[in-house]
Amino acid sequence: MLIYHNPRCRKSREGLQYLRDNNVEPEIVDYMKTPLKEKELMNLSKKLGLRPKEFIRRQEKDYKDLLLKEKLNNDAALFSAMASHPKLIERPIVVNGDKAVLGRPAENIKVLL
Repeated sequence: MLIYHNPRCRKSREGLQYLRDNNVEPEIVDYMKTPLKEKELMNLSKKLGLRPKEFIRRQEKDYKDLLLKEKLNNDAALFSAMASHPKLIERPIVVNGDKAVLGRPAENIKVLL
């Protein structure tokens, strides 16, 4: 299993702890230090079964500054923004093989165990 993790985020830490509480030590990707490329985000979107507008953080300052509300139906623009501004990616995201879930709340991760 793999977790896209931001250690500064409480919800992300809760997701990681949920995995550990269930005896899973995942591969941890700190995507703030190692941002995802657009192609990786597209692949993640498929695994989640979500369009980027469904896992972009709309309360972030970057979201507002980049006027992304006007681009919510433009997947390419959102992938580009998320690649350039990783803070925009909802967290945590947990991946197991070809499936992924948003770990908000942490109990969402249960379907991957």
